[in-house]
Amino acid sequence: MKELLNLVVNGEPAACAVTPQTTLLEALRYDLGLTGSKQGCDKGDCGACTVLVDGEPTLACITLALAVGGQNVTTVEGLARGAELHPVQDTFDQTGAAQCGFCTPGMLVSAYACLEKNPAATLDDLKLALSGNLCRCTGYTAIFEACLKAGARLQAERKAAAR
Repeated sequence: MKELLNLVVNGEPAACAVTPQTTLLEALRYDLGLTGSKQGCDKGDCGACTVLVDGEPTLACITLALAVGGQNVTTVEGLARGAELHPVQDTFDQTGAAQCGFCTPGMLVSAYACLEKNPAATLDDLKLALSGNLCRCTGYTAIFEACLKAGARLQAERKAAAR
């Protein structure tokens, strides 16, 4: 038996009918058409499915969709600022941090969450924030370089806005 799931996805109200065992990842990808979050290990090990639920990184493949009813969900599709990429997306592109691209959505979402809370995050902070995200291509050096550059840009933006 399906139940109605109401939530806010990337700032917009969304609804779909799901079974009690439907995961958030399945609802996002198959019911709402948001395929940016990847279905990797399907057991919470790789982080490719990471989304934000009320601002907190969440593994969508092991989160039941009905458990997030009424909450705000941000997927990788929702990180951009309208037509402008978020600094973490832009710096991933600039530094070649996305190799095969499979881990990229989860990495971006986790990095976004860390840097929005603390744009001055250190390398150790970023390593901790991204520790649940695995890169099969072992592109961690470029990923962390991109994150540090994005943090510097966010700091500069916030400083300029404060003037």
